[in-house]
Amino acid sequence: MANLSSPGFNLFLVSLLVTLVQIQTKVQCYQYKVGDLDSWGIPISPSSHLYDKWSKYHNLRIGDSLLFLYPPSQDSVIQVTAESYKSCNLKDPILYMNNGNSLFNITSEGDFYFTSGEAGHCQKNQKLHITVGVGGNTNALAPTSLPENATSYPTVFGNIPMAPSSSRSTSSSPHRTSKFSLLIIGFFLCALLSSLM
Repeated sequence: MANLSSPGFNLFLVSLLVTLVQIQTKVQCYQYKVGDLDSWGIPISPSSHLYDKWSKYHNLRIGDSLLFLYPPSQDSVIQVTAESYKSCNLKDPILYMNNGNSLFNITSEGDFYFTSGEAGHCQKNQKLHITVGVGGNTNALAPTSLPENATSYPTVFGNIPMAPSSSRSTSSSPHRTSKFSLLIIGFFLCALLSSLM
């Protein structure tokens, strides 16, 4: 049986705790369904700026991904330049996706522009502009400041952790709970080690 008060065993426990904390802090990628409860499509009201509002309530980071859901026979998603976004120019997109379940992985900081690849949809405000990183959505409204009728329910598909209701800063965050659990385990291990010495 291992000697629980040996320096080697204590070092092993500390290493194990540090590893667990590192794992918890690195796995914080989220997958957001663009438009939340609404699928990727033409907003119901032509004057609606659904996607502008949506992007203001989400603080996107490198490692996150955007999920565009739509009927593949009726729509598509293209990534375009800022100029093409403003003028609704569909020619020469940076990226073209048309499978109805399109996933865009955020791998760098900067501004990203998306629009429907279908003629006329961009003019009806089916377009999205996001900013990731420096100068990004750091002034997003806090969850307590969201209007009551705001539909902000990030959806997760696959094994990427689900984002809490509308922001990473809510107290129900799965990562805060996990970190709190690790903190309790750490205190328990320290108390155990102290009692064995």
